[in-house]
Amino acid sequence: MANLYFVDQALSAATRTVELVGDEARHAVQVARVRVGDRFEVSDGNGWRADATVTVADKARVECSVENPRRDGESPIRIVLAQALAKGDRDELAVQAATELGVSVVMPWQSERSVSKWVGDKVTKGVARWTAIVREASKQAMRSRIPAITQPVYTAGICATEPDATWIVLDPRGEQSLSSWFAAAGKPTTIGIVVGPEGGISDAEIDALRTLGATPIRLDGPILRTSTAGPAAIAALFALGGVW
Repeated sequence: MANLYFVDQALSAATRTVELVGDEARHAVQVARVRVGDRFEVSDGNGWRADATVTVADKARVECSVENPRRDGESPIRIVLAQALAKGDRDELAVQAATELGVSVVMPWQSERSVSKWVGDKVTKGVARWTAIVREASKQAMRSRIPAITQPVYTAGICATEPDATWIVLDPRGEQSLSSWFAAAGKPTTIGIVVGPEGGISDAEIDALRTLGATPIRLDGPILRTSTAGPAAIAALFALGGVW
C-alpha cells in the first residue's frame, strides 16, 4: 500500500478533511485496496502534508479525516536539473532518480546531440510524461513537494530560465572537480546542473554555457551515463552541503 497520496486541494493548518479523486482514488481503492479506517499521509505537492484516516472509500472517491497538517521545511540547497533528452528511457530514469533524491526543477534540454527530439505534439506528450514521472517518484520517496517540469529549452535558454542559480556543466574534461568547485563556490543556495546526452556535450555548447556563466566541472571516478550523472551530482552536492 502506498504511504502517501496527493490531493488536488491546497492544505493548511486549518484542513480537517481531504478527498482523493481521479487516478489517485482509483489507485487507492482498486490497487492498494484501501478501506475505511486505513491510515496514510496526504500531501498537496506544495510542501504541506497531513495524517489521514479513510472515512469513505468507493471507486470514484476516497474521503479522509485529517490530523496534524504541517508544512515541511525547504532544503537549504535547491537543485535545478537541465537534463538532455536521451534515447530509450535514460532521460526518464535520470528524472525519476533526481526526483527521489530531492531535485526542485527539471528542464528538458534539447541538446545538439540528443537523439530524441521533442517537436510538435511530442512537446506536450513529453512534458506530460515527465510530469507523471516526477509525481510518482515523489510519492515513492514520500516527498511533499513535486518538482516542476519546465517547457523544453535549448542551450541559450538554460541559464536564463533560472537566472538566480549558480550553474555547472558536467563534463569529464572539466578542470575542476565537483568537490573543489563547491568548496570555492561560497555556499550557493540554488545550483543548476547541466547533463548532456549519451553522445556528450559538444564543444560549442560548452563554450556557449561558459559564456552564459556556467562552470564545466568533472565527476572524478567512472564516466557515468546520462541516466546516472545528474543523480550522482545531486547526491554529492547534498552531502557536501550538509543536507545529508
